[in-house]
Amino acid sequence: MPHIGPVMASPLQIELARREMLSEQLRRRGITDRRVLEAMARVPRERFVPEEWQAQAYSDRALPIDCDQTISQPYIVGLMTQALQLSGHETVLEIGTGSGYQAAVLSRLAARVITLERHPELSTRAAEILADLNIHNVEPIVGDGSLGWPPAAPYERIIVTAAAATCPPALFEQLAEGGRLVLPLGDSDSQMLEVIHKTAGRAQVEHLCGCRFVPLVGQQAWPAGDAGESA
Repeated sequence: MPHIGPVMASPLQIELARREMLSEQLRRRGITDRRVLEAMARVPRERFVPEEWQAQAYSDRALPIDCDQTISQPYIVGLMTQALQLSGHETVLEIGTGSGYQAAVLSRLAARVITLERHPELSTRAAEILADLNIHNVEPIVGDGSLGWPPAAPYERIIVTAAAATCPPALFEQLAEGGRLVLPLGDSDSQMLEVIHKTAGRAQVEHLCGCRFVPLVGQQAWPAGDAGESA
């Protein structure tokens, strides 16, 4: 029997899928920030997914990547990015580099992005793709995301692309006064995407929507081996 390789999409199919993502998955569902839409139109999402999934790169779903992790569906990327309310001057801390796609989107909207990933192979691969796309304001770091990255703190914005039971204290501490922290909170069965505003040193919480993310593993999150199933 002949070998059947991955189904590849043509450049035209990719472009049509990208346009449909923008109109049907983003604008129709309330992603209205012009800069967010432009960033997601320009970042080639197909570069960040495994070859066998490239034909579905712009589909309305999360897709698997290495290390039992996922790349979030476009709508969730758009929603979380819009919730950060970026003006272009911020330093953003991202927890969970994964494929590097979210960091690439953020790179077009913020001055500097520091992205933490506990899997070295994912961090290395993301760094290679970002460099190949001439994205130079993203700094991939291997480490425990639940502890943040104190050397560059405080951060005007923090985004967490994995779910914890509660907000890791280190992340709230590293959030600048007046800053915004976007993250999913909950367990493997039920999660809520939330925005935490830091006002006078206190947390004010805004609920966005239900969601499903892989677990945040770390010292101030789920222990390795006790984090439940990946999304």
